[in-house]
Amino acid sequence: MTQLDDSYDVVVLGGGAAGLNAALMLARSRRSVAVIDAGAPRNAPAQGVHGLLGREGMSPLELLELGRAEVRGYGGDVVAGRVVNVARVNRAPEPGIVADERDSVQVGPGDGAAAGAGRRSDVEEFFVTLDDGRTVRARRVLVATGLADELPDVPGLREHWGHDVLHCPYCHGWEVRDQRIAVLASGPMSVHQALLFSQLSDDIVFLSHTADPLSDEDVEKLVARGIRIVDGKVVEVLGADRLTGVQLADGTVIARDALVVAPRMNTRATFLTELGLVPEPHPSGMGDHIPADPVGRTSVPGVWIAGNATDPSAQVGAAAAAGAMAGAQINAELVMAETAAAVAAHRADSVESASV
Repeated sequence: MTQLDDSYDVVVLGGGAAGLNAALMLARSRRSVAVIDAGAPRNAPAQGVHGLLGREGMSPLELLELGRAEVRGYGGDVVAGRVVNVARVNRAPEPGIVADERDSVQVGPGDGAAAGAGRRSDVEEFFVTLDDGRTVRARRVLVATGLADELPDVPGLREHWGHDVLHCPYCHGWEVRDQRIAVLASGPMSVHQALLFSQLSDDIVFLSHTADPLSDEDVEKLVARGIRIVDGKVVEVLGADRLTGVQLADGTVIARDALVVAPRMNTRATFLTELGLVPEPHPSGMGDHIPADPVGRTSVPGVWIAGNATDPSAQVGAAAAAGAMAGAQINAELVMAETAAAVAAHRADSVESASV
């Protein structure tokens, strides 16, 4: 297991596509960076990653292993652990000095650590605490902890999750094309899901389950696309190795090959509340998220976020791209801070030289 150093330029919370790609960008910019990974990727049950150019169909776990190796190849650390708290630490600079000597960055030729400009201008730092008591100091924090899928409470459903119980037509749709598909009404996106999956199969059933009654407009859309609406609560998902259908409360069995659900998507970054980053409902109604600007900057200076923790609908490619953007922006912000410090030091030296 890689050991954590005492401090880094950037600590990335989460080792999925967003976190690893951010770390890769930072490490290639000669930033000291650590990725803390709890080892529970959301897409672990899936057989393959789809819609990712050049990596189509690759095992999600294999993709992450390659990513870890790439980050380590540029001097980044990838550490197993689960973060439980992030605390902001404000330190005043010493009189006449932008930041104290502990903040000097010494870099030798070929060193993969931070190539800083000397003393740092930013005195705001963060302490990241892991569940085993380890702590690490960071100048910047990038949150890439992803989300957790809260599935409907239907017996048998979780056992098939990621295989023949699906949620995304772009992630899994091709694999169930032309099959008998049921869509379980479980949230505001269920009708939208049914319409998207109707592009992939002519045999779609919409199960109203316990959802609110459909609007006339939604009924018209489903009927127009040839989607049959079935009322009644689903009490069990049937099948051992393979899904064979669903059973309704009245005993009716509907034979199906795949079941589509819309899980509630809950961000895992709930440990940021003390910093003032409280999860908010996502505009889509799919779950919650922590808002950020288009490049990943949160409302708390120094804390950035990328991937599903802020964008529940982001697939692997989009999450990785968001991580790359956030990583580049964090590096640029640090460069500007270090430049300001260098300018201030240069001016101070010039004044001192002139007075001699």
